[in-house]
Amino acid sequence: MSGIIKRIHVNQHNVRANNKGADLPVLTVKCYNGNHKVNEVHFNKGVLKYSPDKPLACGARVWIETKDDVYLPELELTI
Repeated sequence: MSGIIKRIHVNQHNVRANNKGADLPVLTVKCYNGNHKVNEVHFNKGVLKYSPDKPLACGARVWIETKDDVYLPELELTI
């Protein structure tokens, strides 16, 4: 799915919950077909963005954006 924008960000709520003993995935990969929650993401190149005035709909102000294929090893999925 090269050419389609994917956004990768850290889920701060899950990081905090994990600090209290939970075991939740802390990365979210957003693309046209939904959100994928994982702990590991492989991609070749992307842009790290900070947008405090225009966050993503989920509230993220920092994320990585890529049009490359993204591999999610935990799900054995390439998007």
